[in-house]
Amino acid sequence: MQKKIIVPILIFFTLQGCIVSKKKFDDLLAQKVKADGELAETTTKLEKASAELTDLNTSLNQLKSDTTNMGSILRSTAQKLEGLNTEYDQLNAYYKNLLNSSGKLNRDLTLQKEQLLAIQENLERTRNLNDSLSVSLEERERKVKELEQVLANKDKAVQDLKNRISNALLNFKENDLTVNVKNGKVYVSLAEQLLFRSGSVEVDSKGVTALQQLAKALKDQKDIHIMVEGHTDNVPISKKSTYMQDNWDLSVMRATSITKILTKGGVSPDQITASGKGEYLPLAPNTTSENKQKNRRTEIIVTPNLDELFKILEVN
Repeated sequence: MQKKIIVPILIFFTLQGCIVSKKKFDDLLAQKVKADGELAETTTKLEKASAELTDLNTSLNQLKSDTTNMGSILRSTAQKLEGLNTEYDQLNAYYKNLLNSSGKLNRDLTLQKEQLLAIQENLERTRNLNDSLSVSLEERERKVKELEQVLANKDKAVQDLKNRISNALLNFKENDLTVNVKNGKVYVSLAEQLLFRSGSVEVDSKGVTALQQLAKALKDQKDIHIMVEGHTDNVPISKKSTYMQDNWDLSVMRATSITKILTKGGVSPDQITASGKGEYLPLAPNTTSENKQKNRRTEIIVTPNLDELFKILEVN
């Protein structure tokens, strides 16, 4: 394009070389240079514009392609969004159900915690009670052993006392007296024929001897108590007096007579008691002569001192 412009100008200048002045030539040359510069600048801009147009076309094509892809992605995303919305609705409904269930679960949990605390408190009380019972049980076991030992000692003492009394009365017939252990006590049963004549309160000499021997066996025993019980049959007394109206009076007076002999023999008065049972505590029904004879008796009951045993029981 530059050559096409330059050739006419050269021809022009050749033809008009003599006519055109140098000043005009310079002006035309300056214009030409300027025109060349503008042409070059315009050409550069055109080339740049063409490159930009090409880039724009490329971008447009890319944008169209991206738009197509975005549409596809958009449709896919819309489907996913719809699925997510559905899933959200389901999860939201499930969450609400969980909230309702959680309220009940919380109430149940609170109730269970309260029950657990109550059980723990009860367990603690039970443990404390168990510890207390264990200590108490150990103490009771100790006291039981102590009590068993005291009872064993008492039983031995009663048996030793029974042997002492039996040995002291060996010279007397079995039908006149018996010595037995019953309920932790020594029972010395003396028949009427050994001690008294019928209706009498005065002890016969044979009976006095037996009672003196018994007193000798008992006088050194300071840890015993002696009960003298008089017993009769149901036959009314034949001779009444101011001091003896019935069998009860007779039994008391006979017990008193025996008590006096024992105390004279060395038994301490504060260890002995006289008691009359009359006809009210028979060994057998008063229906035969033999039974009546059994019922006419005096029983001397010797009881060991149980103070030590009572102290243990009081502590319990």
